Amino acid sequence: MFTRRTALASGALATASLAMPLHALAQGNHQGTKRDTVTLALVLEPPGLDPTAGAASSIAEVTLYNIYETLTKINPDGSVSPLLAESWEVSPDLKTYTFRLRKGVTFHNSAPLNAAAVKFSFDRAGSDKSTNKDKGLFAKLSTRVVDEHTVVVVNQDIDPDLLFMLGQATAIIVEPQSAATNATKPVGTGPYRLADWRRGASITLTAWTGARQAAQVKIQRATFRFIPDPAAQVAALLAGDVDAFPRVTPRSVAQFKADPRFQVIVSGSRAKTILAMNNARKPLNDVRVRRAIAATIDRKDIIQVAADGLGVPIGSHYVPGAFGYVDTTGINPHDVDKARRLLAEAGVKTPLHLNMTLPPTPYARQGGELIAAQLAKVGIIAKLHNVEWAQWLSGTYGNKNYDLTLISHVEPFDLGNFAKRGYYWGYHSEAFDQLYDRIKNTARPADRARLLGDAQRLLAEDAVHAFLYQPQWVTVTDKNLRGLWKDMPLFVNDLSALYWA
Repeated sequence: MFTRRTALASGALATASLAMPLHALAQGNHQGTKRDTVTLALVLEPPGLDPTAGAASSIAEVTLYNIYETLTKINPDGSVSPLLAESWEVSPDLKTYTFRLRKGVTFHNSAPLNAAAVKFSFDRAGSDKSTNKDKGLFAKLSTRVVDEHTVVVVNQDIDPDLLFMLGQATAIIVEPQSAATNATKPVGTGPYRLADWRRGASITLTAWTGARQAAQVKIQRATFRFIPDPAAQVAALLAGDVDAFPRVTPRSVAQFKADPRFQVIVSGSRAKTILAMNNARKPLNDVRVRRAIAATIDRKDIIQVAADGLGVPIGSHYVPGAFGYVDTTGINPHDVDKARRLLAEAGVKTPLHLNMTLPPTPYARQGGELIAAQLAKVGIIAKLHNVEWAQWLSGTYGNKNYDLTLISHVEPFDLGNFAKRGYYWGYHSEAFDQLYDRIKNTARPADRARLLGDAQRLLAEDAVHAFLYQPQWVTVTDKNLRGLWKDMPLFVNDLSALYWA
């Protein structure tokens, strides 16, 4: 139920020394002292440090709730709580939100947080020049300053998920004078500041003494190391070079579970791993060809190879556990004979040559080879192109230069991407656009759930992509590190919650 103060919760193996980690040895030499530093590892390096300027989730993994803050905060269970807004009220028609800001909050450059900064941030995010991936959301918001610490936000739509959306990285409140340089010189209100960025290696943040919560922050220095190679990930953990690896490639999980130095956290997610198809390119603009590709792929085999068995099959761009989920895996089941018939009906002569672009994530590189082998069984020859993350963002996502790509979309509420003109998938459907508009303007939960089910079925029937699986994320961490998220409604590494036991 949507209330005035809460949002609707829609809701390999490397050879390495098994000696005691270096940090453990250090602890042994300083009995009784409390550690105040931590080293975390990430698979991907962010292309910049402004989450309003790029779509990469790796930006938020470093910056959200650390450097930048939002009006609301999303918790590990998917609930929403106050952050920069200490409270809010929602009008009876569910379109007008009155936010009351915390007093005495400043940005890292000493500028005050006020209603004008909120208005600037939201207007900027929805402007014609905006590169914010949620530009469409902010373009429908009208923001008005009432006084220094009160701001009114009017949404054109009824959106029960708005308070959740305003806790995501695309909704950070930026300081107007420094906003243009946030990608390299980030300025926020969060408890950490950028100390060092060694390109290709690491980013280090240090606690900001001017933060309102500075007295409660236990970790004074945090370093994010970037380790894309699965073997190197395992080696770094075993050697004690990193204290925690959120969303590590799930290799050698049994080994880490058996090692008393580590704790292993298996998390749920709202992510969708898909074989995305460029619907604007021939012959992928023919639904029969897309259905044939989907029918060729065995989801269970892909989960074993790409996700080391840690995944749940999906049939549309929605996951089990999310509000309004329906099981659509039976719409395009694995059926090689059907795939061959569909290709023949579409007039496709085999071999059909397609390019498959693979970002550097292990699930893409591992899964891509198996998908290519499965497609070859029906005469589709997929040429694999391994690219770095920056190349994927610019070439595949930006310039739409691809036929197929294996990618995991991690945003919790991203059905709206299918209604975005010009989105990299090239999918245009008036029926979906109208259905999604009804979803955004339906307040009654039962009606909204029914419409969400209709949307999932439509995407599955259109075979916009080969929808593969909902990944389960694995975090391996030192047994004494506390405060890591158990579940991950979005990708966040909340440093202020961490501490050593």
